[in-house]
Amino acid sequence: MTKDILVFDKKSIQRKRNRAAETIDQHNFLFDWALKQIQERLEPIKRDYPLALQIGNRTKIENLSEFKIQKLFTTDTASQLNSNIIADEEILPFKSNSFDLVLSPLNLHSNNDLPGTLSQIQNTLKPDGLFVAALLGGETLHELRQTFQRVEMQLSNGLSPRVFPFADMPQMGALMQRANFNLPVIDSEKVTVTYDNIFKLMHDVRMMGEGNVIIDRNKSFTSRTFFQLAGQHYQDNFTESDGRIHATFEVIFILGWKPHESQQKPLRPGSAKNRLSDALKTDEGKLPC
Repeated sequence: MTKDILVFDKKSIQRKRNRAAETIDQHNFLFDWALKQIQERLEPIKRDYPLALQIGNRTKIENLSEFKIQKLFTTDTASQLNSNIIADEEILPFKSNSFDLVLSPLNLHSNNDLPGTLSQIQNTLKPDGLFVAALLGGETLHELRQTFQRVEMQLSNGLSPRVFPFADMPQMGALMQRANFNLPVIDSEKVTVTYDNIFKLMHDVRMMGEGNVIIDRNKSFTSRTFFQLAGQHYQDNFTESDGRIHATFEVIFILGWKPHESQQKPLRPGSAKNRLSDALKTDEGKLPC
């Protein structure tokens, strides 16, 4: 990968996650929720997973049997999160056809090479292995993004990246197909969280091990005036009836299978036994009114 397309500062990501590791269990509600949602998506699938990999370790699976997992490996870029393996998800250190299941709860959104990472995950799965993940989506913290943009334009007539870009559902669907996953399923949910003020929100984001890790972020000192104006704008525009502000987190869920001959395959063109016009009870070339 060439330097000019790098978006995220991987060393900064590592520092932020290590700094947050000591108290992450007090701020990982979103990661816990995402892991629970992943579990619910696994429940209808009637199979067990002898060997599984969890990418991102800011939430823990307390009971492997609830996920139908026999043995689990965990990996994270931050050494303080007590994973089995310290590794960047962009360079997975596993052999091909290793795992029956790979899951990732809110870890892949700050990734410089998501297509490459998805291809590596697909490669590390056994044939007919399952991948399921949660990523932060494009609507995440849109209130905070709008607030920062408004205040920055007011003070300097320019913009710097403060809330980093997230993928949306169509993009994730295309990336799953590009990585050669079969039967991909993409959906999303929005979680609204309320806070006393913008400073409590920003503190929570930092303590999640997130925060601004864009390489081109403004690294100069941000004035007190900026944050005062941002707090007022947020309060004026994104306040609940009880006076607390709200923040949106969009979580995109992706699920796909490594190809295997036993899986469903689309019918080849021209193989249908019945005409669509017969099913619609209309003439061919005319739509029913």
